[in-house]
Amino acid sequence: MPARSVTVESLPDPLPASVLVVGDEDLLVERAVGAVAAAARRAAPDLAETERTGGQLEGPELHEELGPSLFGDARLMVIRAAQDLRTAAVAVLGPYLTEPAPGTTLLLQHAGGAKGKAVLELARKAGALEIGAARLTRPDDRADFVRDEVRRGGGRIGGDALSALLDAVGSDLRELAAVANQLVSDSGGEVTLDVVRAFHKGRAEVSGFAVSDLAVVGRSGPALEALRYALSVGVPHVVIADALADGVRSVARVTSAGRGSEYDLARLLGMPPWKVKRAAGQGRGWSENGLRQALGVVADLNADVKGAAVDPGFALEQAVRRIGRARSAR
Repeated sequence: MPARSVTVESLPDPLPASVLVVGDEDLLVERAVGAVAAAARRAAPDLAETERTGGQLEGPELHEELGPSLFGDARLMVIRAAQDLRTAAVAVLGPYLTEPAPGTTLLLQHAGGAKGKAVLELARKAGALEIGAARLTRPDDRADFVRDEVRRGGGRIGGDALSALLDAVGSDLRELAAVANQLVSDSGGEVTLDVVRAFHKGRAEVSGFAVSDLAVVGRSGPALEALRYALSVGVPHVVIADALADGVRSVARVTSAGRGSEYDLARLLGMPPWKVKRAAGQGRGWSENGLRQALGVVADLNADVKGAAVDPGFALEQAVRRIGRARSAR
């Protein structure tokens, strides 16, 4: 049976026994996993939920998670990064995809690349319901995403307003979604060019990337001021955390790539030339040890703003300070 492709908004009722989320765009993955879990809970309020990553699974434990339930309980198992499943785990998983146990729903999230292609093909061959969550690399796709966000919020946006919003916010889907919804709320539904300009006046300089740009060059004081203002005007915690991670990782990648023109390095690293040039400038003053520390900081921060920390705002402030100290490390 071939795989069936749907969107998050058109999930069937009841859910099939296996769902495949293909892509690694965090926002789209989270929405897909959340929508499937919500649908499963509606069907079975006492649903037992389990979440693992592919690299954690050896194989034998899947028998307990996916085999027939002694009491017929409804279960949902989410396996993220299924491309990292070991061969032994894929062998155990196969029969449960073709002959799922009653009451059990299996959700596989696969990045969609060549790695782990066997499990991707196995799920598709078994007829898993497929939801796309690939990164939106084309400007037209991001424009369609924003239109859909505005429409979902009950609003409308014109072409000139859409272009201005994309120019002001950039390509981060989380921030695009947050801003689109805020604009619909502020405008009463009619998002015009004037509404977009008014919203971003005085706010453009406190985006997540503005905080990141200050933090990675060691200007911790101004970065903290920008962070507090960004939080006060509603920039989401996760957007700022993602920007900090992107800034540190970009500096680390460009610094470790060696010498070369921004265009040569851009081709090598798969980054825009302007981003390579900026990261190269920001990388001055960083040591290898400091970058390792900073990468650890942003990795911890990702978990903190997604629920691990009691106060995500405080976690962001601590991260900015720790990045500043890491830049001074030798």
